[in-house]
Parts: sequence; C-alpha cells; structure tokens
Amino acid sequence: MYNILVCDDDKEIVEAICIYLSKEGYQIYKAYNGKEAFDIIKKVEIHLILLDIMMPKIDGIEVAKKVRQTNSIPIIMLSAKSEDYDKINGLNSGADDYITKPFNPLELIARVNSAIRRYTTL
Repeated sequence: MYNILVCDDDKEIVEAICIYLSKEGYQIYKAYNGKEAFDIIKKVEIHLILLDIMMPKIDGIEVAKKVRQTNSIPIIMLSAKSEDYDKINGLNSGADDYITKPFNPLELIARVNSAIRRYTTL
C-alpha cells in the first residue's frame, strides 16, 4: 500500500480526494497547511504529495522547494491558479505535475497512478 499526503486548506477538497484515492487502495494522510505537511513527512514514509499552492503558514511553493532539498517524492500541485506563469512557477519549484481546480477525479487518479508507478519502479 502506498502513502499519499493530501495537503490543501480546503477541507472539502481534501475529503473528496481521500474518497477517490482510498477506493484505489491508497493510504491517505491529511494536512491543511505547509507546516502540518512537514510534520507528516518527518513521521511517515510518503510516496506522493498532492499539494495546493495557496495555503496558510507555508505555501505550496515553499513546501515543494523544501521537500526537493532532501527528497524525490513525486509532487503534484493542485491549484486554482491556472495562468501559465503559475504552472511554470509550480513546476520550477519542484512539482512533477500540475492540475488546475476544478479537476476531473478520473484524471487525478490516473496522474497519481502514473506518478506512483514511475516513483516505485525506478
């Protein structure tokens, strides 16, 4: 079983993502800001992070940069920011993929499965 960290300050989005990914057999860990995300990463082996950009305490860009200093965990940004600049900034900060909100749950699952497959077979 693979562990996925879902980090978003919108609790409804976190719960919806948890439902989708739990049905796929993933173990889900929830964080609602960047500080909580770091606390979980220190305690649990995480195989993929779904990360919102706009969050309190520490934003998703800073979380991605800090994670990349020590870890190659796949990071998929989930954001309402849909401008090219925002996508480029997210990817340049260390994200492996970028999905804009609202998103199609089936596409999210496919991207998660793809990233997990690449991370665990290499």
